[in-house]
Amino acid sequence: MKTIKGPAIFLAQFAGDAAPFNSFESIVKWAASLGYKGVQVPTWDGRLFDLKKASESKGYCDDLKGLAASHGVEITELSTHLQGQLVAVHPAYDDAFDGFADPSVRGNPAARQAWAVDQVKRAAQASRNLGLNASVTFSGALAWPYVYPWPQRPAGLVETAFEELAKRWRPILDVYEENGIDLCYEIHPGEDLHDGITFEMFLERVNNHARANMLYDPSHYVLQALDYLDNIDIYHERIKMFHVKDAELNPNGRVGVYGGYQSWVDRAGRFRSLGDGQVDFSAIFSKLTQYGYEGWAVLEWECCLKHPEDGAREGAEFIKSHIIRVTEKAFDDFAGSGTDEAANRRMLGIDR
Repeated sequence: MKTIKGPAIFLAQFAGDAAPFNSFESIVKWAASLGYKGVQVPTWDGRLFDLKKASESKGYCDDLKGLAASHGVEITELSTHLQGQLVAVHPAYDDAFDGFADPSVRGNPAARQAWAVDQVKRAAQASRNLGLNASVTFSGALAWPYVYPWPQRPAGLVETAFEELAKRWRPILDVYEENGIDLCYEIHPGEDLHDGITFEMFLERVNNHARANMLYDPSHYVLQALDYLDNIDIYHERIKMFHVKDAELNPNGRVGVYGGYQSWVDRAGRFRSLGDGQVDFSAIFSKLTQYGYEGWAVLEWECCLKHPEDGAREGAEFIKSHIIRVTEKAFDDFAGSGTDEAANRRMLGIDR
Protein backbone atom coordinates (compact mmCIF):
# COMPACT_ATOMS: atom_id res chain seq x y z
CA MET A 1 0.00 0.00 0.00
CA LYS A 2 0.98 3.63 -0.54
CA THR A 3 0.05 6.86 1.20
CA ILE A 4 -1.84 9.10 -1.22
CA LYS A 5 -0.06 12.39 -1.91
CA GLY A 6 -1.73 15.71 -1.21
CA PRO A 7 -3.49 17.92 -0.80
CA ALA A 8 -3.15 19.40 -4.28
CA ILE A 9 -5.34 21.82 -6.26
CA PHE A 10 -6.25 22.14 -9.95
CA LEU A 11 -5.57 25.77 -10.88
CA ALA A 12 -7.87 26.07 -13.90
CA GLN A 13 -10.96 27.31 -12.05
CA PHE A 14 -8.95 29.89 -10.10
CA ALA A 15 -6.77 31.50 -12.77
CA GLY A 16 -7.76 35.08 -13.62
CA ASP A 17 -6.54 38.54 -14.48
CA ALA A 18 -6.40 39.80 -10.89
CA ALA A 19 -3.67 39.00 -8.37
CA PRO A 20 -2.87 36.51 -6.94
CA PHE A 21 -4.43 34.42 -9.71
CA ASN A 22 -2.69 35.97 -12.71
CA SER A 23 0.81 34.47 -12.58
CA PHE A 24 2.35 31.12 -11.76
CA GLU A 25 4.36 32.37 -8.80
CA SER A 26 1.56 34.32 -7.18
CA ILE A 27 -1.05 31.58 -7.56
CA VAL A 28 1.36 28.95 -6.24
CA LYS A 29 2.13 31.14 -3.25
CA TRP A 30 -1.63 31.52 -2.66
CA ALA A 31 -2.16 27.76 -2.87
CA ALA A 32 0.69 27.14 -0.43
CA SER A 33 -0.81 29.62 2.04
CA LEU A 34 -3.93 27.44 2.16
CA GLY A 35 -1.96 24.29 2.90
CA TYR A 36 -1.69 22.75 -0.57
CA LYS A 37 1.42 20.74 -1.37
CA GLY A 38 0.82 20.38 -5.11
CA VAL A 39 -0.69 22.21 -8.08
CA GLN A 40 -2.17 20.70 -11.25
CA VAL A 41 -1.49 23.11 -14.10
CA PRO A 42 -3.78 23.95 -17.06
CA THR A 43 -1.52 24.10 -20.11
CA TRP A 44 -3.79 26.40 -22.14
CA ASP A 45 -3.54 29.37 -19.76
CA GLY A 46 -0.61 31.52 -20.83
CA ARG A 47 -0.80 33.55 -17.63
CA LEU A 48 0.44 30.50 -15.75
CA PHE A 49 2.27 28.26 -18.23
CA ASP A 50 3.91 28.26 -21.66
CA LEU A 51 3.32 24.81 -23.14
CA LYS A 52 5.51 25.30 -26.21
CA LYS A 53 8.43 26.48 -24.11
CA ALA A 54 7.93 23.70 -21.57
CA SER A 55 7.93 21.06 -24.31
CA GLU A 56 11.19 22.37 -25.74
CA SER A 57 13.13 23.66 -22.74
CA LYS A 58 14.05 21.66 -19.66
CA GLY A 59 15.58 24.82 -18.28
CA TYR A 60 12.19 26.56 -18.33
CA CYS A 61 10.67 23.54 -16.58
CA ASP A 62 13.44 23.48 -13.97
CA ASP A 63 12.78 27.16 -13.27
CA LEU A 64 9.06 26.50 -12.76
CA LYS A 65 9.77 23.55 -10.48
CA GLY A 66 12.21 25.65 -8.49
CA LEU A 67 9.72 28.49 -8.19
CA ALA A 68 7.06 26.09 -6.88
CA ALA A 69 9.53 24.40 -4.53
CA SER A 70 10.49 27.77 -3.04
CA HIS A 71 6.94 27.88 -1.67
CA GLY A 72 6.91 24.22 -0.61
CA VAL A 73 4.79 23.11 -3.56
CA GLU A 74 5.19 20.55 -6.37
CA ILE A 75 3.72 20.51 -9.87
CA THR A 76 1.61 17.35 -9.80
CA GLU A 77 0.41 17.00 -13.41
CA LEU A 78 -0.30 18.98 -16.56
CA SER A 79 -3.84 19.27 -17.95
CA THR A 80 -4.85 19.41 -21.62
CA HIS A 81 -8.60 19.19 -21.08
CA LEU A 82 -9.47 21.90 -23.60
CA GLN A 83 -7.01 20.74 -26.25
CA GLY A 84 -8.01 17.10 -25.86
CA GLN A 85 -11.62 18.12 -26.39
CA LEU A 86 -10.63 19.37 -29.83
CA VAL A 87 -9.06 16.10 -30.94
CA ALA A 88 -12.60 14.93 -31.74
CA VAL A 89 -15.45 17.40 -32.22
CA HIS A 90 -18.85 16.58 -33.68
CA PRO A 91 -19.93 19.31 -36.15
CA ALA A 92 -22.85 20.19 -33.87
CA TYR A 93 -20.29 21.58 -31.41
CA ASP A 94 -17.97 23.36 -33.84
CA ASP A 95 -18.97 26.85 -32.81
CA ALA A 96 -19.22 26.05 -29.09
CA PHE A 97 -15.71 24.59 -28.91
CA ASP A 98 -13.96 26.83 -31.42
CA GLY A 99 -13.04 29.28 -28.67
CA PHE A 100 -10.85 26.61 -27.04
CA ALA A 101 -8.43 26.77 -29.99
CA ASP A 102 -5.69 29.18 -30.96
CA PRO A 103 -7.19 32.07 -32.99
CA SER A 104 -5.13 31.05 -36.01
CA VAL A 105 -7.09 27.79 -36.46
CA ARG A 106 -10.60 28.85 -35.49
CA GLY A 107 -13.25 28.22 -38.11
CA ASN A 108 -11.11 25.49 -39.69
CA PRO A 109 -11.95 22.07 -38.10
CA ALA A 110 -9.07 20.21 -39.76
CA ALA A 111 -6.47 22.80 -38.74
CA ARG A 112 -7.99 23.00 -35.26
CA GLN A 113 -7.71 19.24 -34.82
CA ALA A 114 -4.07 19.22 -35.99
CA TRP A 115 -3.28 22.04 -33.56
CA ALA A 116 -4.98 20.14 -30.71
CA VAL A 117 -3.06 16.94 -31.45
CA ASP A 118 0.22 18.86 -31.41
CA GLN A 119 -0.72 20.48 -28.11
CA VAL A 120 -1.50 17.18 -26.41
CA LYS A 121 1.74 15.66 -27.72
CA ARG A 122 3.68 18.65 -26.42
CA ALA A 123 2.20 18.03 -22.98
CA ALA A 124 3.87 14.60 -22.98
CA GLN A 125 7.24 16.20 -23.71
CA ALA A 126 6.65 18.96 -21.14
CA SER A 127 5.64 16.39 -18.52
CA ARG A 128 8.89 14.52 -19.12
CA ASN A 129 10.87 17.75 -18.80
CA LEU A 130 9.13 18.41 -15.49
CA GLY A 131 9.86 14.91 -14.19
CA LEU A 132 6.18 13.95 -14.00
CA ASN A 133 4.61 10.57 -14.71
CA ALA A 134 0.99 11.39 -15.66
CA SER A 135 -1.08 13.97 -17.51
CA VAL A 136 -4.85 14.51 -17.81
CA THR A 137 -7.04 15.24 -20.81
CA PHE A 138 -10.50 14.87 -22.34
CA SER A 139 -11.16 12.35 -25.10
CA GLY A 140 -13.37 14.60 -27.21
CA ALA A 141 -16.59 13.24 -28.69
CA LEU A 142 -17.98 12.16 -32.03
CA ALA A 143 -20.94 10.10 -30.77
CA TRP A 144 -22.16 12.29 -27.89
CA PRO A 145 -25.11 13.81 -29.81
CA TYR A 146 -26.43 10.25 -30.09
CA VAL A 147 -26.01 9.32 -26.42
CA TYR A 148 -29.78 8.84 -26.02
CA PRO A 149 -31.03 6.16 -28.45
CA TRP A 150 -33.82 8.20 -30.01
CA PRO A 151 -34.12 8.36 -32.90
CA GLN A 152 -32.88 4.81 -33.12
CA ARG A 153 -29.17 4.73 -33.86
CA PRO A 154 -28.20 3.16 -37.20
CA ALA A 155 -26.29 -0.10 -36.87
CA GLY A 156 -22.56 0.53 -36.64
CA LEU A 157 -22.79 4.25 -35.84
CA VAL A 158 -21.24 4.01 -32.38
CA GLU A 159 -18.65 1.46 -33.50
CA THR A 160 -17.53 3.74 -36.33
CA ALA A 161 -17.25 6.67 -33.92
CA PHE A 162 -15.07 4.73 -31.51
CA GLU A 163 -12.88 3.33 -34.26
CA GLU A 164 -12.24 6.88 -35.48
CA LEU A 165 -11.64 8.10 -31.93
CA ALA A 166 -9.06 5.37 -31.38
CA LYS A 167 -7.43 6.12 -34.72
CA ARG A 168 -6.92 9.74 -33.66
CA TRP A 169 -5.63 8.95 -30.19
CA ARG A 170 -3.38 5.96 -30.85
CA PRO A 171 -0.47 8.02 -32.28
CA ILE A 172 -0.80 10.43 -29.34
CA LEU A 173 -0.67 7.55 -26.85
CA ASP A 174 2.48 6.31 -28.57
CA VAL A 175 4.12 9.69 -27.92
CA TYR A 176 3.17 9.36 -24.25
CA GLU A 177 4.76 5.92 -24.22
CA GLU A 178 7.95 7.34 -25.74
CA ASN A 179 8.07 9.94 -22.97
CA GLY A 180 7.14 7.60 -20.11
CA ILE A 181 3.90 9.41 -19.25
CA ASP A 182 0.46 7.96 -18.46
CA LEU A 183 -2.33 9.80 -20.29
CA CYS A 184 -5.36 9.88 -18.04
CA TYR A 185 -8.74 10.51 -19.60
CA GLU A 186 -11.19 12.27 -17.32
CA ILE A 187 -14.33 10.16 -17.60
CA HIS A 188 -16.87 12.91 -18.12
CA PRO A 189 -20.30 13.55 -19.67
CA GLY A 190 -19.92 15.34 -22.99
CA GLU A 191 -16.99 13.09 -23.86
CA ASP A 192 -17.26 9.80 -25.68
CA LEU A 193 -15.42 8.33 -22.68
CA HIS A 194 -18.07 9.14 -20.11
CA ASP A 195 -18.41 5.90 -18.11
CA GLY A 196 -16.74 2.53 -17.61
CA ILE A 197 -18.26 0.83 -20.63
CA THR A 198 -17.21 3.57 -23.04
CA PHE A 199 -13.69 3.53 -21.57
CA GLU A 200 -13.57 -0.22 -22.23
CA MET A 201 -14.81 0.27 -25.79
CA PHE A 202 -12.01 2.76 -26.40
CA LEU A 203 -9.39 0.65 -24.63
CA GLU A 204 -10.22 -2.35 -26.82
CA ARG A 205 -9.70 -0.25 -29.97
CA VAL A 206 -6.31 1.07 -28.85
CA ASN A 207 -5.22 -2.52 -28.12
CA ASN A 208 -5.24 -1.99 -24.35
CA HIS A 209 -2.52 0.63 -24.70
CA ALA A 210 -0.53 0.77 -21.46
CA ARG A 211 -0.61 4.58 -21.41
CA ALA A 212 -4.42 4.86 -21.78
CA ASN A 213 -5.57 5.38 -18.22
CA MET A 214 -8.23 7.11 -16.12
CA LEU A 215 -8.62 10.19 -14.03
CA TYR A 216 -11.11 9.21 -11.33
CA ASP A 217 -13.64 11.90 -10.39
CA PRO A 218 -16.62 10.59 -8.40
CA SER A 219 -18.70 13.72 -8.97
CA HIS A 220 -19.34 12.75 -12.60
CA TYR A 221 -20.50 9.32 -11.51
CA VAL A 222 -22.92 10.67 -8.90
CA LEU A 223 -24.59 12.76 -11.60
CA GLN A 224 -25.00 9.61 -13.74
CA ALA A 225 -26.26 7.46 -10.83
CA LEU A 226 -23.23 5.21 -11.39
CA ASP A 227 -21.67 3.22 -8.52
CA TYR A 228 -18.49 5.19 -7.94
CA LEU A 229 -17.08 2.74 -5.37
CA ASP A 230 -17.57 -0.33 -7.54
CA ASN A 231 -15.89 1.66 -10.30
CA ILE A 232 -12.67 1.67 -8.25
CA ASP A 233 -12.91 -2.09 -7.72
CA ILE A 234 -13.22 -2.60 -11.49
CA TYR A 235 -10.73 -0.08 -12.83
CA HIS A 236 -8.19 0.52 -10.06
CA GLU A 237 -5.33 -0.75 -12.21
CA ARG A 238 -6.05 2.02 -14.74
CA ILE A 239 -6.78 4.81 -12.24
CA LYS A 240 -3.66 6.95 -12.23
CA MET A 241 -5.12 10.34 -11.22
CA PHE A 242 -7.79 11.54 -8.81
CA HIS A 243 -9.91 14.70 -8.75
CA VAL A 244 -11.48 15.25 -5.35
CA LYS A 245 -14.82 16.86 -6.23
CA ASP A 246 -18.20 16.58 -4.55
CA ALA A 247 -21.68 16.42 -6.08
CA GLU A 248 -25.29 15.64 -5.29
CA LEU A 249 -28.19 14.12 -7.20
CA ASN A 250 -31.62 15.05 -5.85
CA PRO A 251 -34.21 14.04 -8.47
CA ASN A 252 -37.85 14.99 -7.94
CA GLY A 253 -41.12 14.93 -9.84
CA ARG A 254 -40.01 17.71 -12.16
CA VAL A 255 -36.34 17.11 -12.94
CA GLY A 256 -33.86 14.24 -12.97
CA VAL A 257 -30.52 13.20 -14.48
CA TYR A 258 -30.96 15.20 -17.70
CA GLY A 259 -31.48 18.46 -15.84
CA GLY A 260 -34.36 19.98 -17.78
CA TYR A 261 -32.03 22.52 -19.48
CA GLN A 262 -31.83 24.34 -16.15
CA SER A 263 -28.93 26.31 -14.72
CA TRP A 264 -26.62 24.43 -12.38
CA VAL A 265 -28.32 25.69 -9.25
CA ASP A 266 -31.72 24.40 -10.42
CA ARG A 267 -30.59 20.97 -11.67
CA ALA A 268 -31.19 17.75 -9.75
CA GLY A 269 -27.50 16.97 -10.22
CA ARG A 270 -25.15 19.68 -8.99
CA PHE A 271 -21.45 19.98 -8.24
CA ARG A 272 -20.71 21.04 -4.67
CA SER A 273 -17.74 22.04 -2.57
CA LEU A 274 -16.06 19.26 -0.62
CA GLY A 275 -18.20 17.97 2.22
CA ASP A 276 -21.37 19.69 0.98
CA GLY A 277 -22.48 16.94 -1.39
CA GLN A 278 -23.23 13.23 -1.26
CA VAL A 279 -19.88 11.62 -2.11
CA ASP A 280 -18.53 9.20 0.50
CA PHE A 281 -14.91 10.30 0.42
CA SER A 282 -13.91 8.18 3.42
CA ALA A 283 -14.82 5.07 1.43
CA ILE A 284 -13.08 6.38 -1.70
CA PHE A 285 -9.80 7.17 0.07
CA SER A 286 -9.95 3.77 1.78
CA LYS A 287 -10.42 1.91 -1.50
CA LEU A 288 -7.75 3.84 -3.37
CA THR A 289 -5.32 3.26 -0.49
CA GLN A 290 -6.22 -0.44 -0.37
CA TYR A 291 -5.40 -0.78 -4.07
CA GLY A 292 -2.09 1.05 -3.77
CA TYR A 293 -2.96 4.30 -5.56
CA GLU A 294 0.20 6.38 -5.23
CA GLY A 295 -0.74 9.57 -7.06
CA TRP A 296 -2.08 12.89 -5.87
CA ALA A 297 -5.45 13.82 -4.39
CA VAL A 298 -6.27 17.00 -6.33
CA LEU A 299 -9.10 19.37 -5.46
CA GLU A 300 -11.15 20.42 -8.45
CA TRP A 301 -13.44 23.16 -7.22
CA GLU A 302 -16.78 23.44 -8.99
CA CYS A 303 -19.72 24.53 -6.88
CA CYS A 304 -22.93 26.26 -7.87
CA LEU A 305 -23.31 27.92 -4.45
CA LYS A 306 -20.06 28.52 -2.56
CA HIS A 307 -17.38 31.11 -3.36
CA PRO A 308 -14.31 29.48 -4.93
CA GLU A 309 -11.86 30.90 -2.42
CA ASP A 310 -13.91 29.47 0.45
CA GLY A 311 -14.10 26.14 -1.35
CA ALA A 312 -10.34 26.14 -1.86
CA ARG A 313 -9.59 27.04 1.74
CA GLU A 314 -11.90 24.36 3.14
CA GLY A 315 -10.79 21.82 0.55
CA ALA A 316 -7.16 21.71 1.65
CA GLU A 317 -8.00 20.61 5.16
CA PHE A 318 -10.75 18.28 3.91
CA ILE A 319 -8.32 16.37 1.69
CA LYS A 320 -5.61 16.34 4.33
CA SER A 321 -8.01 14.84 6.86
CA HIS A 322 -9.01 12.04 4.45
CA ILE A 323 -5.50 10.94 3.42
CA ILE A 324 -4.69 7.68 5.16
CA ARG A 325 -1.10 7.28 6.34
CA VAL A 326 -0.61 3.60 5.64
CA THR A 327 0.47 1.25 8.36
CA GLU A 328 3.85 -0.46 8.27
CA LYS A 329 2.76 -3.37 10.41
CA ALA A 330 -0.28 -5.57 10.99
CA PHE A 331 -2.45 -4.67 13.96
CA ASP A 332 -2.11 -8.20 15.37
CA ASP A 333 1.68 -8.42 15.14
CA PHE A 334 1.83 -8.29 18.93
CA ALA A 335 0.24 -11.74 19.02
CA GLY A 336 2.71 -13.37 16.61
CA SER A 337 4.22 -16.56 18.00
CA GLY A 338 7.38 -16.49 15.92
CA THR A 339 6.93 -20.04 14.65
CA ASP A 340 9.13 -21.57 11.95
CA GLU A 341 8.47 -24.04 9.11
CA ALA A 342 8.95 -27.05 11.37
CA ALA A 343 6.39 -25.68 13.82
CA ASN A 344 3.99 -24.95 10.98
CA ARG A 345 4.21 -28.56 9.81
CA ARG A 346 3.57 -29.79 13.33
CA MET A 347 0.51 -27.53 13.66
CA LEU A 348 -0.87 -28.95 10.40
CA GLY A 349 -0.29 -32.51 11.44
CA ILE A 350 2.18 -33.12 8.61
CA ASP A 351 4.92 -35.76 8.97
CA ARG A 352 3.14 -37.41 11.88
